[in-house]
Amino acid sequence: MLTVEQNERLTQTGPGTPMGELLRRYWWPIAATVDLDDDPVQPVRLLSEDLTLFRDLQGNVGLIGKACAHRAISLAYGIPQENGLRCAYHGWTYNVQGRVVDMPFEPACLPLKITAYQVQELGGLLWAYLGPPETTPLLPRLELLVRDDWRRSVIMRPLPCNWVQCNDNSLDPVHFEHLHGYFGDYWNRKHGIDRKVATAKHLKIEFDVFEYGIYKRRLLEGDPIDADDWVVGHPFIFPHTLIQGVGDSYGLQIRVPIDDTNTMHVRYRGSPMKPDDEPQTSVPVQHLELTWDAYGRVEWPDVSHQDEAAWVGQGPISDRTREHLATSDKGVILYHRLLMENVQKVERGEDPMFTIRDIEENMPYIHVERERQSAKMISR
Repeated sequence: MLTVEQNERLTQTGPGTPMGELLRRYWWPIAATVDLDDDPVQPVRLLSEDLTLFRDLQGNVGLIGKACAHRAISLAYGIPQENGLRCAYHGWTYNVQGRVVDMPFEPACLPLKITAYQVQELGGLLWAYLGPPETTPLLPRLELLVRDDWRRSVIMRPLPCNWVQCNDNSLDPVHFEHLHGYFGDYWNRKHGIDRKVATAKHLKIEFDVFEYGIYKRRLLEGDPIDADDWVVGHPFIFPHTLIQGVGDSYGLQIRVPIDDTNTMHVRYRGSPMKPDDEPQTSVPVQHLELTWDAYGRVEWPDVSHQDEAAWVGQGPISDRTREHLATSDKGVILYHRLLMENVQKVERGEDPMFTIRDIEENMPYIHVERERQSAKMISR
């Protein structure tokens, strides 16, 4: 178990906090590109900062502070212009660098600037970097984000919980046997669904640190010793992305810290196009919400909902002063240790894990080996 101070150090996301400074060394997806087709100006909260995402009439995308420097009205009411975002109140206009470029009625445009962060588009998502400009790494070109010969889609769902407990789940293979197996079967029976669910028993679990994160490996009852779930494993990209899937189809699960008690869960799926498929002109997105039963519990009819309900069921911030970690939790312990080690790297002025600076490493894309067969689930 952790002390209160240790748990705060692990879970705080704001500027100036140790973990918040680590998180600001990474690119984060903040919206789908098509979201700005529906509304070119949107409020965004990321890493405990309130911001304004917009696209001007020239197609430039900016991420700037929440409020106008004049009278502090929210810039989410702004009007896109050729040269930036025009405040609805008195017309002050900000470019994507956060500089005021127009002050109607005033005799001169003062050299004012508000907060502004870098934004890039990749794979149909808009990514933001909130760290110091001089530390900016390359936006990692993970294979699925780049493969436009694949059919891809995005689901975004906000969760009322801290991002770390979402990722703890990814380094906890044994929960599959119980949450998705025993509980999934119980849930079906309780709701009159005639579908038996069972999972294979875990015999061994192991974790290997590699240059981009952690491989989670498991040997299941009935599997040969050379099963790829044991030999290859299940990659988790530090500090935020699980790569998960079966066969050719797979996906990314990116846990984006909105603030200390809220997370945006981004599920990015893809599979190879069939020969007669029309190419995608954009990556579609669904914005979904959790549903709750009459007792205030998250509904969880399928595997993804079961995971999300378990994270939310730990409360806004899991109270790790009450935990009793056991041998099956060694992946969680390893993940927390890596987080703290990389916090210290940033404090020393070093690059944390999964910082991409080599263009050749990033091109044409970053391929990460993964198992081709996931844990056995039997439904009938």
